[in-house]
Amino acid sequence: MPLLKKRVSAFSVVVFLAMGAIWISTCTNVMAQMPQPLVSEETLTKVSEHVFVLAGYPNIGIVVGARATLVIDTGLGERNGATVVRVAQKLAKSPTLYLTTTHYHSEHTSGEQAFPANTIIIRPAAQQEEMNKLVAAHIDLFRSRSEQNKELLKDVRYRVPDILFDREVKLDLGGVTARLFWLGAAHTKGDELIFVEEDSVLLPGDIVQKNFFPIMPDENSNVKGWLAILDQLESLNPRLIVPDHAAPVVDASQIGKERAYLLDLQARASELKHQNVSVDEAGKIVTTEFHAKYPDWPNTGNIAGEVMRVYNQTQ
Repeated sequence: MPLLKKRVSAFSVVVFLAMGAIWISTCTNVMAQMPQPLVSEETLTKVSEHVFVLAGYPNIGIVVGARATLVIDTGLGERNGATVVRVAQKLAKSPTLYLTTTHYHSEHTSGEQAFPANTIIIRPAAQQEEMNKLVAAHIDLFRSRSEQNKELLKDVRYRVPDILFDREVKLDLGGVTARLFWLGAAHTKGDELIFVEEDSVLLPGDIVQKNFFPIMPDENSNVKGWLAILDQLESLNPRLIVPDHAAPVVDASQIGKERAYLLDLQARASELKHQNVSVDEAGKIVTTEFHAKYPDWPNTGNIAGEVMRVYNQTQ
């Protein structure tokens, strides 16, 4: 895995483009329910003046400014990455292209090699560190799930990021500013969020999703951290949200709904732990209860993993 090429360490840095500048059990359930992994140009939707989304697995954001374009996530493997690049280039008003990723998981990063060599890759240092350690195993897991995945993930290659940042960086894309920031561990240790300031559009990765039990695949997932991030996101008061999975566009009320769910989960799992119910039994109990309580949410296989995180993180 690549090492640091350039590090941006200030809390808020404006990068002006004119200057050129496991989760095994949970993932098994996710893969069983995984939608078509091929990105389609036909799903392109305009979200706001500068923001577009390719709906799929995952939903891929594209922010278009007068001086540069920012792509958020790549799709699964080079074939999907090439589709994303093609769409981004059609939308672009300038040849300058930025790529960032919301977290290290394969469907978000493994299409990177399809991007032109002059693409400026930027991500949080925490995400890159996690990626260096874990992405190879995650790719192997996804390859094992289907022949299509195996083909999509053949010969995956990553390169050294051009910019790594500690907490936050702002990209002046020309007439629109994308704020990239890291607030700590939630779904993964390296979750990145993007706020398009002029359009008031938030791209929160897996942190905010509609009618979708949160994925907490391993010990790096953090329920308390997730709740703390949601508190900070609510203060942004975004007009629209583009999640990574499930519905591609939702409104700001989804932040409160996500918090309400996590608080519900935390309270019920903590109650069972204090009653000395085993974590395995608690997972079964909460899965049954929450399947009835949230009947329209499809991915109930994630609940046991969520309960385990609460058990591990509750005194």
